[in-house]
Amino acid sequence: MIKDPFLDEEYVPTVREIIGCFDIYDREETLGCELEKYNINDSGDRKALAKKYIAEQSNYLTYRHKFLLVSTLEAALKDEYYDFQALLEHDCESTNCFPGYWDEMNDPRAFFYDIYSVLIDEWKDELLKASFEDQSTW
Repeated sequence: MIKDPFLDEEYVPTVREIIGCFDIYDREETLGCELEKYNINDSGDRKALAKKYIAEQSNYLTYRHKFLLVSTLEAALKDEYYDFQALLEHDCESTNCFPGYWDEMNDPRAFFYDIYSVLIDEWKDELLKASFEDQSTW
């Protein structure tokens, strides 16, 4: 069983976890202002965000964690009914918060597909290594 990088429990990745780095709660003046420079409806900008904030800042994840995380995203992308929009909606009961205009994104599925394509490319060696292992032994 793979342990969570921060908790002493089983690692169960979620699609929401992938975009957690974009949570601007209590960072509106720093990260929030930085994210406003990107057009979330532009594929090139989305890929730049994925590379800078997800791929390059995930050094706390092992190659196995990355494999499981990408597999979770891949499964969601294959599910034509998966509600990516719901992940971006602001919940008044939560301290989690994305930039205000993100919940009005033209195509949330395309956003997550761009993230997926970046991670597949940036983590290719680690994902390949994990794919050769027997995941049932993790």
